[in-house]
Amino acid sequence: MTEKVVSDVRNVAIVGPYLSGKTTLLESLLFVTGAISRKGNVKEGTTVGDSSAEARDRQMSVEISAASTEYHDVRFTFVDCPGSIEFIQETYNALKGTGAAVVVCEPEVSRVLTLAPLFKFLDDWEIPHLVFVNKMDRAKDSFMDVLHALKAVSARPLVPHQYPILKGSDPVGFIDLVTEQAYHYHGGSEPDPVPIPEELKQEEHEARQEMLEELANFDDRLLEELLEEIEPSQDEIVADLKMELGADLIVPVFMGVADSDYGVRPLLNALIREAPEPKTTADRRGIPLHSGEPLAQVIKTYYTPQGGKMSLVRVWKGEITDNMTLNGVRIGGMYRMKGQQTETIQKAVEGDIVALSRMEGIQTGDTLTTGEGKLKSELPKAEQLPPVFALAIAPERRSDEVKISAALTKLLEEDPALAWEQNPDTHEIILWGQGEIHIKVTLDRLRRKYNLPMVTQVPHVPYKETIRKAAPRIHGRYKHQSGGHGQFGDVYLEIKPLPRGEGYHFNEKIVGGVVPKQYIPGVEMGVREYLNQGPLGFPVVDIAVTLTDGSYHSVDSSEQSFKQAARLAMQEGLAECEPTLLEPIASVEICAPTDFTSNMMQLISGRRGQILGYEPLENWKSWDKVLAYLPQAEMQDLIVELRSLTMGVGFFRWKYDHLQEVPDKLTSRLLATATANGNVHSK
Repeated sequence: MTEKVVSDVRNVAIVGPYLSGKTTLLESLLFVTGAISRKGNVKEGTTVGDSSAEARDRQMSVEISAASTEYHDVRFTFVDCPGSIEFIQETYNALKGTGAAVVVCEPEVSRVLTLAPLFKFLDDWEIPHLVFVNKMDRAKDSFMDVLHALKAVSARPLVPHQYPILKGSDPVGFIDLVTEQAYHYHGGSEPDPVPIPEELKQEEHEARQEMLEELANFDDRLLEELLEEIEPSQDEIVADLKMELGADLIVPVFMGVADSDYGVRPLLNALIREAPEPKTTADRRGIPLHSGEPLAQVIKTYYTPQGGKMSLVRVWKGEITDNMTLNGVRIGGMYRMKGQQTETIQKAVEGDIVALSRMEGIQTGDTLTTGEGKLKSELPKAEQLPPVFALAIAPERRSDEVKISAALTKLLEEDPALAWEQNPDTHEIILWGQGEIHIKVTLDRLRRKYNLPMVTQVPHVPYKETIRKAAPRIHGRYKHQSGGHGQFGDVYLEIKPLPRGEGYHFNEKIVGGVVPKQYIPGVEMGVREYLNQGPLGFPVVDIAVTLTDGSYHSVDSSEQSFKQAARLAMQEGLAECEPTLLEPIASVEICAPTDFTSNMMQLISGRRGQILGYEPLENWKSWDKVLAYLPQAEMQDLIVELRSLTMGVGFFRWKYDHLQEVPDKLTSRLLATATANGNVHSK
């Protein structure tokens, strides 16, 4: 099949908060460009974007979905990105491979704050983006109020490109501020040109002046024209919009109702006219276009039931052809995507986003080239988000235990925001992610894709124990006679606590060979084994044990008998040393808009945390960072409550810091719970 010849290429990420209508906008874009003959519905699970079973179950995007189409001889690849903050890693990875982004939001001032982390990423990576204010038919606030709210969370100036025409509260059209032409929406076709309503002429003029003044901040010629009251030409304004959007200096703002296709064609026309071409984007990112081998980058990995491994790649330079070898791996097939539908192609050019099959060993974020050996430099990758929520998992069927590692490895290839570990203290398999829904989606995939149903529980806290006082002389004697040679070991141990964080020390002060040297390793082994599970049932730390005296039998003594004698001494001695429970304490940085700083502090105090201070979050406009120590036992659902208190935008980073004694009033309850859950075993 011969592909249609196109004159240009655009790749655009569709991003925005959950429920803003991104998938509906994608459906409308595909419909008006003729890529689909009938629009699907999110609630019915029939859209191109939310094509996975997990997305349809939840009526929300849980991974990126690419769809290609043509419009006015330009090939578009739109990448629909999840709106939930729990899947934001998918969005960040996709944005690294696209030339521009459409930020979809609702006309509701109170929800604009949810865009702050997304705007921050776009600005940090200098990714050109424009805003599409969706659902104008259900607006709770005026367009200008929403525009002002958007300006408060964007580091780039927002430039209105359109002005709404309303009939009552219903949007019936818009005024293009570049051409000063009014249009009425017309379902199923281009909007109809109409005269500007007389009552809107003054408001339109003010909005247009605002647009021109923002553009003039980056164009001295335009500034001179405005000062001299010379009307700039439409071509000049469009050229400024194209230059300043492509350089990520401004953020044009559009509007519409994606569900009714209102505003979708003007948005497409603007993307053709003003969004940067692939060469412009590559040049801004420092990618040399006219030298060396073809260059591409993987922005997503899928494992599909039919095609196996699929790598979604952005072609940055040159052409990639089917059967070409990239990074030593031969391409098994090349496809354009439309959700889960694929179209076989023979080549991809600069700016294309296509899927390559059977690229074994290739990971999300990898830079691909035909060159031999190691790449001189890798294209930048999106930062890996730290995991913030965990569940302990185990297979429902014991026979499936051997399959877990391979399945989780594939899931981590598809979703780099996941992590897993075999905890050495609790012996649990811990699955880490970005939130409760993120983990549940992963468990659904384990069940559906790999037939691995799991049981889950809150991970056990890796408590430790230590001692508060010393025992200077503890005696342990092991004597056993069962015919033939017996067993005899006799030791005296000194036990004392160490400062927090010192771990475990073993020494010996034997004089005169009362314990022969060949038996001392057995003593240390017996001490170590007992410390694996102390009198409270947890590993013992910050303790020093010294072998000071003992006796032996020339026939019956052995390394094993001294090991048993040491265990008996430790069992008796630690009970006298006031054992106490230790819990892991994390160093935490909790970040949120300044309006929520008091909420963050209350959150920490309510979880037995110790607030160390707070300060402005560097390079974040009107955000604070609260520093604290927090018990790991209090962190399980921290991210859930933090997001609830901060409109979903708060986040935190953490790392293990130290062990700290559990308050006495909590120790009995924790020990009782641990015993009931089988996490403590009697000696």
